[in-house]
Amino acid sequence: MIYYVDSAAFRDGDGSEKRPFKHINDAAKIAVAGDEVIVKPGVYREHVIPVNAGTKESPIVYRSLEPLGAVITGAELVSGWKKVKGNTWTVRVSNTMFGAYNPYVERVYGDWYFSPIIRHTGSVFVNDNMMYEASSLEECQKGKGDPLAWDQEACKYLWYTEQDEKTNETVLYANFQGLDPNKEKVEISVRRNVFMPTKNHVNYITVSGFNINKAATTWAPPAAYQDGMIGPHWSMGWIIEDCEVYGSRCCGISLGKYLDPENDMYFTKNHVKSPTQMERDAVCRGQYHGWLKEKVGHHIIRRCHVHHCEQTGIVGRMGGVFSTIEDCEIHDICTSQQLGGAETAGIKLHAAIDVTIRRNHIHHCIEGVWLDWEAQGARISQNLMHDNYRHGGLKQAQGAMFSTDIFIEVGHGPTLIDNNILLSPTAVTIPSEGIAVIHNLILGGFALVNSGVDSVVNGQREPRYTPYHIRHRTEVAGFMTILHGDDRIYNNVFIQQHPITDKKKTPADSEYEVVGTKPFDIFPSYEEWISQFDFTKNPDMGGLAEAHFGHLPVWIEGNAYFGGATVSKHEKKKNHLEDKKAKVTVEIKEKDGDWYLKTNYGKALGDLLDGIITTDTLGKAFEPEQRFENTDGTPITFDRDFLGNHRSSDTIPGPLSSVGSKEFLVFKKLELR
Repeated sequence: MIYYVDSAAFRDGDGSEKRPFKHINDAAKIAVAGDEVIVKPGVYREHVIPVNAGTKESPIVYRSLEPLGAVITGAELVSGWKKVKGNTWTVRVSNTMFGAYNPYVERVYGDWYFSPIIRHTGSVFVNDNMMYEASSLEECQKGKGDPLAWDQEACKYLWYTEQDEKTNETVLYANFQGLDPNKEKVEISVRRNVFMPTKNHVNYITVSGFNINKAATTWAPPAAYQDGMIGPHWSMGWIIEDCEVYGSRCCGISLGKYLDPENDMYFTKNHVKSPTQMERDAVCRGQYHGWLKEKVGHHIIRRCHVHHCEQTGIVGRMGGVFSTIEDCEIHDICTSQQLGGAETAGIKLHAAIDVTIRRNHIHHCIEGVWLDWEAQGARISQNLMHDNYRHGGLKQAQGAMFSTDIFIEVGHGPTLIDNNILLSPTAVTIPSEGIAVIHNLILGGFALVNSGVDSVVNGQREPRYTPYHIRHRTEVAGFMTILHGDDRIYNNVFIQQHPITDKKKTPADSEYEVVGTKPFDIFPSYEEWISQFDFTKNPDMGGLAEAHFGHLPVWIEGNAYFGGATVSKHEKKKNHLEDKKAKVTVEIKEKDGDWYLKTNYGKALGDLLDGIITTDTLGKAFEPEQRFENTDGTPITFDRDFLGNHRSSDTIPGPLSSVGSKEFLVFKKLELR
């Protein structure tokens, strides 16, 4: 069955082509497996709530007739603004507009939220641009903006809210910097979600070609129900493709956790368990509540443009397992520094089991990709990441996170980072183990090496135990603290191009800017590590305790180092290149939405050749005893480069099979289908 929706229809219809529905949600109430909902261009101010599930063979498909022509928004137009003074205007909105959820009363708060400044879940938009919330009317009227915001012009557009309890109205003030709001497009976010079921297991839905924007989403920490403008709400088999997603107060797309009332915002409500213990509880409770490969995950997000969301572009705890995020552009995430907490990045996933993140362009975000806990079987491949850091000496806002391209936190692996172009001053933040870094171009440092895991409380070390899983499954196989090490670093190109702004920092710190592999000198080689387990020398279990809780080995080979990038003692002398004299540079440039790279490192490599890396080369991640392999358990041969070109048996370091001196296309502007 095909249903039609047209916001410009004369009146509500029956969903036929001649008498279409005026609202998408009317179709969402009745569409069943195999149905298609065709939505004509127009603005749809509603929360679409799919009721019925599709099947793998017969999904329910929602399609914009024209790419991005159908706009689904959580916002409402607001007119009748009255000038207060200067550039400041005011308007009153009856609270009956909001129903049970008033975003101008509801605050952004919850577990792992650290900012001391009160922010509301609502937002004001002028000409589709999100304005910044002020903490007082005086601040709003001054219009100076936040000196910590990444965009110093945008942050001057301010709004402030109060409640008039006598009239039951929300009072809004806004500094429009000389614009007349009655002549511009001014909206306020009203709805919490835009396209999201209200129950679990509404499976196999495809959402294609929509502009989805402006929702009053709530903070989405990992042990709570995770909000988003669009998302599957704990189901399986969704496809979100060719969409533009922007303007969420918190998260754009959620692949996140279901609502578990007994563990929802547990720390914020009760305080009596440590946040880490609460997270362990969430994993184990998830097992009880059906967190299984057969019931959850397997989503695809592809060719989406995700931008200007204030917590994450894509978020998820447990619900994103076995999913793929590919060919997306993600930028301007949490750069307002309006919100502060530990759940902020272009992509922020907990338990990214067998998740593939590939061929994306992630830039100008507080962090690029952050995989927290259980990134077992995850692969970050063929991505372009740059400018994921505070520019121009901007300081870190109170409660805000540090910046990096990739952050792998307290996981046991195996986690693959291969064939990426990583151009930010900090490239890989790695308080984890079981990571393979292969064939990347890296202009930033490794950070939080042998750090960022355990705490000292009451004078004693408190290890952070995290789970690992049955191979390619969700069932927990065990828990262990992070021993650090167990890393493989092969065939990368390291270039110290960014200046080192803080020479006091060490690899144990965040935002470490010194490029290269020397931070891994603290770990043993495999031969040094395995020699500890000679049972003839330590013939009792206790005698091996020091080795059991010591560092794991590392393998480093075939890398090239330029511009003073540091070299690990583990590098084999005959199979790497260190050149401190060659002036090797990398330049990234945008032209009409396409992005180009220019570098001369190919010439500087000379005759250095490497062998092809395979799953057999990498061995097994120690704790889960799982190979660095495809999600279906088959081996990987790393013979495709960043662009998908074939590598010969004699290959060169870095993400490209060959490198000339001319600039070349590395990311093409999204052409939505």
